[in-house]
Amino acid sequence: MQRQIPEVVVSRLPMYLRALALLKSEGVEFISSKGLGDRLRMTPAQIRKDLSFFGKFGRQGRGYNVGRLRSELQQILGLDKNWLMALVGVGRLGRAILDYKGFAPEGFKIVAAFESEPDLIGKTVSGVQIEDIADLETSLKDKKIDIAIVAVPSSDAQVVIDKLIKSGIRAILNYAPICVRVPRGVRLQAIDPVLALQSMTFYLKRD
Repeated sequence: MQRQIPEVVVSRLPMYLRALALLKSEGVEFISSKGLGDRLRMTPAQIRKDLSFFGKFGRQGRGYNVGRLRSELQQILGLDKNWLMALVGVGRLGRAILDYKGFAPEGFKIVAAFESEPDLIGKTVSGVQIEDIADLETSLKDKKIDIAIVAVPSSDAQVVIDKLIKSGIRAILNYAPICVRVPRGVRLQAIDPVLALQSMTFYLKRD
């Protein structure tokens, strides 16, 4: 029986990976769980517990081999391959997403973009030609898209996400500030800066 990995553990793996990439760039070859914890403001015990779900990586007295652990986490997260993405919504936010240069170095490439606005269809933004959203299902399958990014108004988000799911997409990054419904088996990650700000004001109010 496959061991169940808590979602909160999986959500921390990219943080470990980013810290390890920085350590590697600094020429650090080995790092202890305490050293890694100090960088991430986490306890060494938590780091050891998280990594224990995936195997044994550290060596007593030496800690973790930075290069090896980084490579192992990349494989665990599926980052040893390239992932093709599609963007739905090419307004101001969508154009900023297309212009963002941080996806490609990490193995994520936007190869399709969709819009319903006639004036935008057919134009090319950051090397990606904008397609009619009416052609969404066919284009997604033809291009073998793995992940979709949704950057449409809140009023359109649920309809768009339903279409993506119907087209076979099982991983969606949603920028629309709305609680959407997805069936089991579909991974939805919401990006909402307002929610983050609202959680911060809780602590500001108490200071």
